[in-house]
Amino acid sequence: QVQLVESGGGLVQTGGSLRLSCAASQRIFNINAMGWYRQAPGKQREYVATITSDGSTNYADSVKGRFTISRDNAKNMVYLQMNSLTPEDTAVYYCRWTQLSVIHYWGQGTQVTVSS
Repeated sequence: QVQLVESGGGLVQTGGSLRLSCAASQRIFNINAMGWYRQAPGKQREYVATITSDGSTNYADSVKGRFTISRDNAKNMVYLQMNSLTPEDTAVYYCRWTQLSVIHYWGQGTQVTVSS
């Protein structure tokens, strides 16, 4: 069974940066998109960013200009560079890969905490 594993979360001060990584336990073919979502305490999970197989990216308005999503096809990994972090970015961050446009794989999440 394919597993996605996120890493790179942690505690950072306001204005700081973190880089999240997401790797698969095995090679997955026909991935249409790789993305990041987050869930803050007491809130629903929300979309953060995606990158498609052709390299196109999309971001939630709340992170646009501060976060950058990228992928390394050779390593089968996706990254989320997060800059200018604020306490509002505190959440558990999840990666999600979409295969054949209909199959979604989720990671277990990594905690990001931004202190004021």
